[in-house]
Amino acid sequence: MLLYNSPVSGNCYKVRLLLAHLGLPYERRDLDVVDRSNRAEVLGSLNPDLRVPTLVLDDGRPLAESGAILWYLGEGSRFVPADRFERAKVLQWMFFEQYTHEPAIAVVRFLLAYSGQAESHAALVESKTRDGYRALDALERHLAGADGYVVGEAMSLADIALYAYTHVAGEGGFDLGGHPAITAWLGRVAAEPGHVTIGA
Repeated sequence: MLLYNSPVSGNCYKVRLLLAHLGLPYERRDLDVVDRSNRAEVLGSLNPDLRVPTLVLDDGRPLAESGAILWYLGEGSRFVPADRFERAKVLQWMFFEQYTHEPAIAVVRFLLAYSGQAESHAALVESKTRDGYRALDALERHLAGADGYVVGEAMSLADIALYAYTHVAGEGGFDLGGHPAITAWLGRVAAEPGHVTIGA
């Protein structure tokens, strides 16, 4: 397998983290998260949206979007529950991550830490920061009453999806000091056998 990847992207990290947990070998080709001038040339025949992550399977078929890649790789593994309702709950939290959590936290992190254009986007940063705290508050409420992980007592794809940008939220100026359930959950995920850091 070949993973088109950005080293700092949380969406790419989700895929790398799952691959590490599953012990699956792969090659990676890193692309710049800011300079996208060669995306059409590199990804044009693989991903119409020209985004990373894009995974090319051993048979040459491409697969895009982090959630779809996670589901493809995770199917049949311990990270996808056998119970139908719990599988749907995993998807619920993966959709929450992509529609509520990531569009706020990832955007603020990118603007402040990587874009070099934070000052010209001050209003957007302020708005997205509010949205990010709303997402973190929702996750905190859920984890405070959960059984250790996002869905049930074992780590699932929902944890991998949400961990990626939550654990680097501080790069976007988010303070997790008032979110003890999230902080404890981050520690549990990082302590799982097979865990790799975003910089690995």
